Amino acid sequence: MWKPTNQPTTPSRPGMPEPDRPAMTTPTQPAMGEPSGATPRPVTTSSSTADQATIGKSLVIKGEVTGSESLYIDGRVEGSINLAGNRVTVGRNGIVSANINAREIVVLGKVRGNLTASDRVDIRSDGSLTGDVVAARISIEDGAFFKGGIDIRKGGQKANGEEVKSTASPSTEPAVATAARA
Repeated sequence: MWKPTNQPTTPSRPGMPEPDRPAMTTPTQPAMGEPSGATPRPVTTSSSTADQATIGKSLVIKGEVTGSESLYIDGRVEGSINLAGNRVTVGRNGIVSANINAREIVVLGKVRGNLTASDRVDIRSDGSLTGDVVAARISIEDGAFFKGGIDIRKGGQKANGEEVKSTASPSTEPAVATAARA
């Protein structure tokens, strides 16, 4: 705000807060009823929290959990969790007795079961995992508990280490037919 320099300013009194002055803002989203040609407000969404479901501390889930969004578990889950293209985070209060299949798995709580991640598995310092891990990358922080096996696989690799062949490209190998004998 512009103030003339030839006028004295009034000093504020000790112990008295200065009055709030309204801030000048420019609208970035058209108000209701304004023409649609107005400049729209930029949308800011965090990809880490968008489309993430939460299982709270007091919830107990028994069975199969599937879906197409990321999941944060702070409660108890028993069964299986299959969120292939998403992230599963087991929070500090989370207790999971399940096999987990996801793109990324972060363990802050307790997990008993096998983990299969197409990208990575992170076991944080307070985390505990008893089970086998199959992933392209794994990170185990100091202080974390881990008991199990680790199988590091590149994306698209079979259990025996062979590369998975793409079905989109034609095969150069001749087709082999097998018949079962009675």
